[in-house]
Amino acid sequence: MTKASDPYPEDEFDAPPAPDAPVGVHRAPRSWWSRWWPFVAVIVLVPSLTVGFVVWASSWDGDLPGFSSSADDDAAAPEESTPAPEDTGAAPEESAPVEEEAPPVEEEPPAVADLSTPVRVLNAANVSGLAGSAAGDLEDAGFTSVVADNGNAGGLTTTTVFYGSPELAVTAQQVATTLGITSVVESADTAPEGIVVLLVADFAR
Repeated sequence: MTKASDPYPEDEFDAPPAPDAPVGVHRAPRSWWSRWWPFVAVIVLVPSLTVGFVVWASSWDGDLPGFSSSADDDAAAPEESTPAPEDTGAAPEESAPVEEEAPPVEEEPPAVADLSTPVRVLNAANVSGLAGSAAGDLEDAGFTSVVADNGNAGGLTTTTVFYGSPELAVTAQQVATTLGITSVVESADTAPEGIVVLLVADFAR
């Protein structure tokens, strides 16, 4: 394009530059911070980023954000607790003590008179046939070893049945019951063997 064909008038930009004017763009000298800050940034940021990555990697459990494992879900789920019973203010009922049943006591069988025990019937009443009659009553009651004889009252005024040991007490009582005698005495001296029935005057009445 030539000046003759330019439709616009000339302005200050169309004037030729002065011979001593500077040519091109000149920048101001750069400061030391503008030259060194990239190096400072690398020295500070790179270690910080490295440490941060290591910390993050050590605490990462492998789950991506927004996802969790089923084990974590189970652990995070609240445990269902059994509701506590309501406190009504009433004292708890005490259970009645259980009575322990006492072991059954084995009852010993009742003692039975030994009808084979030797029995001597002594007549000290001076009544003829008194001892024989009493001996017959004992034999009729089942006694199998009965002897009738005479005896001496020795001052005794009550007809008495004597027996020599405790185990003969039941048999001696059976003899007394059969003859209707109320006095039964344990005496090893009078009845050293078996049972002795001493008939005196009161038996003859």
